[in-house]
Amino acid sequence: MKLYDIIPVERPVTPLLDSLNTPAALRAMSSAQLLQVADELRAYLLYSVGRSGGHFGAGLGVVELTVALHHALETPHDRLVWDVGHQAYPHKILTGRREAMPTIRQYGGLAAFPRRAESPYDTFGVGHSSTSISAALGMALAAATRGDKRRVCAVIGDGALTAGMAFEALAHAGHLDANLLVVLNDNEMSISENVGGIASYLAGILSSKPYLAIREEGKRVLSHLPGALELARRTEEHMKGMVSPATLFEEMGFNYIGPLDGHDLPTLIQTLRNIRDLDGPQFLHVKTRKGRGFLPAEADPIGYHAITKLEKNGDAPSSAPVVPARKKPKYCNVFGEWLCDMAAVDQRLIGITPAMREGSDLIRFSKEYPDRYYDVAIAEQHAVTLAAGMACEGAKPVVAIYSTFLQRGYDQLIHDVAVQELDVTFAIDRAGLVGEDGPTHHGSMDLSYLRCVPGMVILAPADEAECRAMLSAAYHHPGPAAVRYPRGSGPGVAIPSHLEPLEIGKAELRRESGAEPGKRVALLAFGSLNGPAAEVAASLDATHLNMRSVKPLDREAILAAAADHELLVTLEENAVAGGAGSGVNELLAAEGVQAALLNLGLPDAFVEHGKPAELLTECGLDAAGIEAAIRARLG
Repeated sequence: MKLYDIIPVERPVTPLLDSLNTPAALRAMSSAQLLQVADELRAYLLYSVGRSGGHFGAGLGVVELTVALHHALETPHDRLVWDVGHQAYPHKILTGRREAMPTIRQYGGLAAFPRRAESPYDTFGVGHSSTSISAALGMALAAATRGDKRRVCAVIGDGALTAGMAFEALAHAGHLDANLLVVLNDNEMSISENVGGIASYLAGILSSKPYLAIREEGKRVLSHLPGALELARRTEEHMKGMVSPATLFEEMGFNYIGPLDGHDLPTLIQTLRNIRDLDGPQFLHVKTRKGRGFLPAEADPIGYHAITKLEKNGDAPSSAPVVPARKKPKYCNVFGEWLCDMAAVDQRLIGITPAMREGSDLIRFSKEYPDRYYDVAIAEQHAVTLAAGMACEGAKPVVAIYSTFLQRGYDQLIHDVAVQELDVTFAIDRAGLVGEDGPTHHGSMDLSYLRCVPGMVILAPADEAECRAMLSAAYHHPGPAAVRYPRGSGPGVAIPSHLEPLEIGKAELRRESGAEPGKRVALLAFGSLNGPAAEVAASLDATHLNMRSVKPLDREAILAAAADHELLVTLEENAVAGGAGSGVNELLAAEGVQAALLNLGLPDAFVEHGKPAELLTECGLDAAGIEAAIRARLG
């Protein structure tokens, strides 16, 4: 295998890979040819991601595993279900999308994750992690019901086995004795056990047909001797447990095999051939190295989880998540600085994240306050209820979580936090359209699903200074409170060093129309859309209100705007249904006020992937689109 220290600028020569239009051709290849395909696949992956940017390290780590799976299984008839779509770039290359890879995550290009509508080889759509075993089990059971003879394989990895949903599915599959193969891609971002010569040797024995035949015949013979079968079972279990983490999965009903070197392609192929036709739940544990073959990524698998486009000089693009000297900090950086500053003055503060330390910028906090920092892994439900338990004991937990991932902890937010009126602060990152990761990662619904929760405070900053002040306001509020802010940078407003809170439920008048009362237009903007709102207000001579608070709303400001304006326009980077604009409508209806309203926000559809500016234009939420919608309403 060739090792790379820079990403290829020129397209590599890949004759065998270029001959593969479908994985079927892999099944006729020799071992030597398959090894060459793996090398060419890794080279092309480096080249294509260098051109497009995107998820990087996990794909490099599963090159050999992907080749082995498509060689051993009759895909797409056999179902191959990927978990954590970061792993699936090599799969996309091998399944007819090779030349389109440079378009991945771009507007109109390939999706960042497996997607059913994109290819018959993408058997299940992926976005959030830890879904593969549940989905694969469902496919296996449905196939069994119809009498279909097909194999089903779930590939879980990149930390996804840390989520409770994966273990729920494992327990159910073992209970049903389902015909299911689960492959754990253990890239040290999940569970990690030592791999040695004995373990690899044992894995080969455990998957061999002679061993499995002897094992089953032994069960039959020993079943007639009192106590012998149980003794044999325990002996086998303890022997496995000495060299592998088999016991847990065996107790759940799986036949455990491994751990194997996930970069040893011949061994992977032989093992998969041995176990693919076995009945009952099978668990194959393979050890891989994230970033395999690209030396900088092997040295820094977290930093090279994803990369930006390759620079012209061919050097590896920067992947550092935080640049302290940045003149225009991202909203997550504003949060990270605030968290450390507030922790310095309040010993009760505790920071919690579900595996998003880098993305949510808790790096400095984790180093300066390690005893008050908890990364719960990919377990959003646990993160929320953990915070609730801490709040019961007088702590002040702050849960840093992406908008789309909070959806997974919604029941806990309602029942464990809100019903008990507990003091938990939610710092909701990636609200609105996040861009290239697409509909599974857009934070397009948090205002809708949070606004209906009794007692919830929801704040949306227009700029970086407001974000800091709102975080302080939410933190000091004696109950559940959320600050939702977008991905990336804000308008560049100077950020104060103090921790003074912003007043909850009070809007800010940023511009007042010069037109006569009754002929005015008022823009009621929430959060990130205050930028285009300012442009539109200047163009139309309209009033501009920065609403700041989604719940509670500023009742007086809304009633005054309704009394003096011909048209009220609400603006939000959230679904219109149930969002902030719906809150304005409900307030006016409750007050018996009739007013002309135009609610602008995200459409009642899943928005595709692309750069945020492109998507806002598509949704009519840039300045030009907003102005056009208002002029059309005014006639």
